[in-house]
Amino acid sequence: MRLSTRNQLPGTITEVDIGAVMATIKVRLAGGDQIITSSITKDAAESLQLQVGQDATVFIKSTEVTIGVQ
Repeated sequence: MRLSTRNQLPGTITEVDIGAVMATIKVRLAGGDQIITSSITKDAAESLQLQVGQDATVFIKSTEVTIGVQ
């Protein structure tokens, strides 16, 4: 598969939490303890048959990253 997304981070799925509409997937990045959390649709998670322990690649394509604190 070839993609235009340049930020491709390999890792392993550590958690799959499927709700009524959305799913939360946690991926531990290769070579460290960093975890990326992704929210995707329930349908997408089921279609991909995501499972804990499965190798996965996180693709990040964003024009803006925002952080807010008080």
